[in-house]
Amino acid sequence: MKYVFAILLGIHGLIHLTGFIRAFYATDVNQQLLGISKPAGALWLIVFIMFIVSAIQYITHKHWFYIGFLAIILSQILIVITWKDAKYGTLLNIIILIAVIISYSTYRFNQNADLAAKTLFAHAKTSSITVINDSNIRHLPVPVQRWLKHSGVIGQERVSTVRLKQKGTMRTKPESQWMPFKAVQYFDVSKASFIWKTKVNLTSLVQMQGCDKLLGGEGEMLIKLAGFIPMVNQRKTPKINSGAMTRYLSEICWNPSAALEPYITWEAIDEVSARATFDLKEESVSGVFTFSPEGDIQSFSAMRYFGGSNDATLEKWTIHMLSHASFNGISVPNKSKVVWQLQEGDFHWLDLEVTVLEYNTKQIYQ
Repeated sequence: MKYVFAILLGIHGLIHLTGFIRAFYATDVNQQLLGISKPAGALWLIVFIMFIVSAIQYITHKHWFYIGFLAIILSQILIVITWKDAKYGTLLNIIILIAVIISYSTYRFNQNADLAAKTLFAHAKTSSITVINDSNIRHLPVPVQRWLKHSGVIGQERVSTVRLKQKGTMRTKPESQWMPFKAVQYFDVSKASFIWKTKVNLTSLVQMQGCDKLLGGEGEMLIKLAGFIPMVNQRKTPKINSGAMTRYLSEICWNPSAALEPYITWEAIDEVSARATFDLKEESVSGVFTFSPEGDIQSFSAMRYFGGSNDATLEKWTIHMLSHASFNGISVPNKSKVVWQLQEGDFHWLDLEVTVLEYNTKQIYQ
């Protein structure tokens, strides 16, 4: 559909080229545009060029909406001047204007999320990075020690920041269709904070942008259709805060050295499982990690609020680790599925794959 819209921009531009031709050359065209002076004809040529440039910028993922919006304004002025012969061009301008609004809103959404991520990294502490050794993990339960050794963190630098890329599919209801998504995520480990930005394809034409945050112990969930129609906007409520903290706790699986942070305490359950408790600003959440006998994480389960509204209830939330991969010498789960275990039955809502994982960098993805 990207190329179809680019072709539409080009066709609309070519239609404006006829105004230039009518003003400067004695020739017949299929649609006669009457009464066009040479100065006006030059303007028709300028609009043609602007639409062609917009099409090229759109295809090449540049900020096409600026010149596209100006082209629409000038185009509509010319259409009004020659309304009798050019009025149907208004429909094309409306279609392109909608695309401009969506593209600009999506750009602004991403820009705001990226700015928050840059701020997150700018405030992250890096001066305390040290190499992890066996003495650092002796106080932990045996299955947690086995996990850390098996993951390869012994002898590695302690991680202060994390960035990663994800892809997968999700759905909002048990009966709804699966929707593909891509996401990036940034962590400040010292402050137990994260920002997650995603793009979800509802259909081949419609996208949804989302941004989840945990900053300073406060959670936020923002989802917008086409970048500007709010669908979910919940923040700084006890249930949203608790949910974001639970998510952060589960995602230390991608950064095993975070198990050593002082805000996480561990309690042994048996030889292959341990309970982790995450305390932050007088709030506390906990969950159970289970491990294989070799030390791979197999699952994480916790009681988490199903949504963030006032009537949201605590439900069992489980992540199943399906496979593992090595990133920067550290073995972590790279594929997983997430399930809500509700009274009416299990709701498998997310399949996730980590495709890129990087430690101790303060640059966001472009």
